[in-house]
Amino acid sequence: WALHLEEVTMSLSGQYECTFVTYPYGTKAAKIQLTVKAENGIKWSALRHYLKKVWLKQTLEIPCLENTTPENLSTYPLKWLVGENGRKEELVTKEPSCPAVYRNSSMLYGQRVLLGLNNTLKVFPTKITDDGRVFSCHILYHPERVQKSSTTVRVFGK
Repeated sequence: WALHLEEVTMSLSGQYECTFVTYPYGTKAAKIQLTVKAENGIKWSALRHYLKKVWLKQTLEIPCLENTTPENLSTYPLKWLVGENGRKEELVTKEPSCPAVYRNSSMLYGQRVLLGLNNTLKVFPTKITDDGRVFSCHILYHPERVQKSSTTVRVFGK
């Protein structure tokens, strides 16, 4: 006996039970816990995407997760990354009750990033090279629950 599942999604995670009746032994049952993981090993992930427009040489401010109360974010680890052409670079990480750790090895963002209030990422001054970059914030609610937001930046000159 086998259960075949097609088009498997994470929503199919859960406990499955197979029950059958035998004679003269009675009812037999077996249970299995199915956990469907995403390709990156994270079982649950929510992604929100935003577009942010900013003037050249101004301060870019990107909220980690819009419409989320700051208290909700302060008790969880988070990280900010910047990506381009499929490559991501870590900019800053923050553990609860610890100061932020900056990854200043970046040639483009070394001294230009700051973690502001409510875990907002601040980039100053914006440069033309920031145009089209995708900044993403990852909050780890649980080892298997991550909430992400990504923001594509458009830089305009006057």
